[in-house]
Amino acid sequence: MTLPRLGVNIDHVATLRNARGENYPSPLRAALLCQEYGADGITTHLREDRRHIRDDDINEIIENISIPLNFEMAPTDEMVNIAVNAGPNACCIVPEKREEITTEGGIDVRSNHNILVPKIEKIKKNNIRVSLFIDASMDQIKMAKEIGADIVELHTGEFCRKINYNEDASSELERIREAADFSNSIGLELHFGHGITFDSVGELSKIKEVKEFNIGHFIISESVFLGLEKSISKFRELIKIGREIQ
Repeated sequence: MTLPRLGVNIDHVATLRNARGENYPSPLRAALLCQEYGADGITTHLREDRRHIRDDDINEIIENISIPLNFEMAPTDEMVNIAVNAGPNACCIVPEKREEITTEGGIDVRSNHNILVPKIEKIKKNNIRVSLFIDASMDQIKMAKEIGADIVELHTGEFCRKINYNEDASSELERIREAADFSNSIGLELHFGHGITFDSVGELSKIKEVKEFNIGHFIISESVFLGLEKSISKFRELIKIGREIQ
């Protein structure tokens, strides 16, 4: 049985560092520990305002880890150039608003078609895989395929929020399941991300099409109490249990 990969987003290690303007805690150290403790990949989001991860973090991490780096980025010329120069395993293109606390939804592929196409072409010409962070919408998935994405990462935030607050999440789960099936049917690799916790990862793991989870805020938060090793280990175990009972 092949289990979905676990990518760990270390952005909020940098958030903590930047809160005091110090050089600790180190995102590079976090990435190396995640690698040691069983993460299959590292995710970082270099935001335009550099609110957490910074340019030198990206370079240091790529130079020192031996697992893939998933580089989250806004669809701008600046970010494309940084990505091409850094050479991550994959770029995940996300929407970005300066005023938001965190990414609030998937990118609208249809309305951003003319912006996305040349950027995707440039990234792929440099042998970097392209992922689009999108909502679980058939239309968005179809457009992602048409403009050359290799991967779609479905925004799981609303499902996870409802689970966390003990609300009925059945309709959200069904929407994700249908989107997962459609993504797979047209040849897109499927990832899940946003808001995933110990309580929500099990149901998502039952969806056989998912190949990777990218989880950050909850892992870093829970590590305050459990430590990185136990947080990663618990997620891996919950993913395994979910996959076994799908």
